[in-house]
Parts: sequence; structure tokens; C-alpha cells
Amino acid sequence: MDKLPAPLLDQVVQWRRYLHQHPELSFQEHQTAAYLRAQLEAMPGLEVSQLTPTSVLAVLRGAAGPGRTVLLRADIDALPITEDNTFEYRSQTDGIMHACGHDGHAAMLLAAAHMLSEERSRLSGEIRFIFQHAEEQPPGGAEELVFQTPLMDGVDLALGLHLLSMYPAGTVLVRAGEFMASPDSFQLTIRGKGGHGGMPELTVDPIAVAAQVVTNLQHVVSRNVSPFDPLVVSVTQFHAGTADNVIPETARLAATVRVFSPELREQAPQLLERIIAGICAAHGAEYDFEYLYAYRPVVNTDWVADELTALAREVVGPERVQTPERWAAGEDFSAYLQKAPGCYFAIGSGSPETDSEWPHHHPRFTLDESALETGVLMLTAAARHFTQPAADDPE
Repeated sequence: MDKLPAPLLDQVVQWRRYLHQHPELSFQEHQTAAYLRAQLEAMPGLEVSQLTPTSVLAVLRGAAGPGRTVLLRADIDALPITEDNTFEYRSQTDGIMHACGHDGHAAMLLAAAHMLSEERSRLSGEIRFIFQHAEEQPPGGAEELVFQTPLMDGVDLALGLHLLSMYPAGTVLVRAGEFMASPDSFQLTIRGKGGHGGMPELTVDPIAVAAQVVTNLQHVVSRNVSPFDPLVVSVTQFHAGTADNVIPETARLAATVRVFSPELREQAPQLLERIIAGICAAHGAEYDFEYLYAYRPVVNTDWVADELTALAREVVGPERVQTPERWAAGEDFSAYLQKAPGCYFAIGSGSPETDSEWPHHHPRFTLDESALETGVLMLTAAARHFTQPAADDPE
């Protein structure tokens, strides 16, 4: 595997640690954006702007002739989690931390912009580096950038990456087709008739009805959907009652719904509500059901993923390239894929030696920083490869 120059390797670690110390929540990344803009404006040949108040765009136009326009994306927002790590560069903001690797994503894209800006005379086409706000909070920053700004005008191909702590540091993970699920959700209020806990025959118990709803929703998963078309329905909130001798008027539920198929995603609300309506009707209860669409599934373009896999084998060696299983987390990178072919891939960032195998969104989450080098090498190699002119891209 090639190596980054030692000064740049030190710099990417410094960038990541600074960002880790100064996290900001979705749609609030003002200082983060200012910091990123300052770093980019110090690099030669980049046209730096902000299409939204808390995202940053840098454009590099190759001087070697025409070619594709390639978008490289990193997300920059943090999470409302109190950090439990004790290293010196832990979060300095109470209740907020980078617990999903976005600090590493931004640092790697900064380093890629630095390397590629110095190669401008040898590059074809155009590279757009987008440091995207608000990946963690639907409707997400990608939706705003893709559909409300000119970011994607003329883009031929979009690439993004994610650091994953469940894979060994430095591995490259590329999957064609379905990769990540849509992280939709619903909220349900069941309205019964409250009363005395000792006289249930005079009530319509919303807790009993809601309990049956929770159990029977899994029949949608096991009996209404093909086992080859995954669906996850997880009820994650159940709120009802205020006293041990009172049957309440209402029970409130919330759930996440994960699918990979766009077609099943459209069917899911109707399948779920049919169960809810039937159970409520059987017991004389009423309900309010609100289904909330978040991000689309991430479905990578086959030919882009195939070329990226071959490129990864050259960059890091075939023994470090894997085809991952589908991942039921959600990602708003899917918005970019509505406008251009592309691929969202991953870099392993976990190792027991650096205590970096904690799950994402955990208060102890951190990165094995050796993975940053792999990510920079992949971003720069992909930019060089995909900006080359192509007469006819595959469909």
C-alpha cells in the first residue's frame, strides 16, 4: 500500500482531533464550517464557497483537459451524546460528541483536497469536495444540498465513505447494489377509555391493545414480506399510564422501520397500519398513526462499485478489500444517488489495540487513526480514476 507523506499524515490526525474536540449538532455547524473553510482557502487552486450556512464546497478544476465531474462527500455534524472517553482531545462541549466518525470523514476529505489540489496540472475534469451538514437529523443536509442548490448540476458521479468500527482498521468495504437501509419511523397513539384498574370491564385498555400491536407488527415481517426482502420493525418507545391503579386513556408508541427495497418502502406504511387498524377495531380503540419518511435506501451503482472494488485492490491489496453485508443503518448519501450514479463505501476503523471497536453512537466511540490514511488514499485514487474522460458510461 502507498503511504501518505509524513507531514500530511500528521496533519490529517490533527484535523480529526481538532474537529473531535469541537463538535456541533446538525444544522448548527457554524464554527465547524468556518474552520473547514479556512483550511480549504489555504490550499492552491480551490474555489471555496458555502451553498448553505453550515456546509462548505470546494471545487478543483483539472488543468489536463476535459473529464468527468466527480463529487466527493464528507458529513461533519456530531451527536447529542456525552463523551465517556478520557483522552486529551475528547469533546470540549458538554453533551455533544463525534460518536459516528464524522470528524474522521471531514479530516480525510480535507487531506484529499490538499493532495489533489497539488496535482491540478495532471488532473482531468472537475472535483467537488462537499463538507455536508446535518447527516444525523432528517430531513438531512443532503436533501437540502441536492434538491435546493446547484451542487449536483453537471455531476457525473458521486462518492462518499464511512468509517466503520466493526471492521478491522484499514480494510476497504465496497458493496454493489443495496448497501444501507432507509431509516424511516412511525408514531402511534392508541386511544381507549380510561378508568379504575380494579374495574377493567368498564374501560378500553390502551395498554393491552398496544401490547398486541407490538407483538403483531412482527407478523408483517414474518408473514407479509419475502424473507429475501429484509424488513426491520423495532418498537423503541412505549409510554402509558401514571399510576398503578389507573387504566390510562392513551398509549403512545414509536418505532423505526428499516428496508432496503424502494418498493417495499412504499408498501410498509399500509402493511403496518392494516395490523394496527384491525387490532384497534377488535377492541373498540381508536388510533392516530403518523409515518415519517427519512432517508432513502443507499443503493450503489453496480458499475461504479465494481470499478471502485478493483481500484481498492490496487491501492490497499486484495487481502484488505471486502464485500460487506447490507447494513441496516441509514444514510442521507442516498440523496446524491438520485441525481448521479455513485457509490457509498466504507473504511474499517476498529482495533482492540486502540480500544476503537465500540459501536457507533456509543459514548466511548473512537477511531483507530491509522484508518485515516487508508481513507485518504482511497479518496484520492478514486478522484484520479473517475475524473478520467469516458465516452460512454454504463447505465
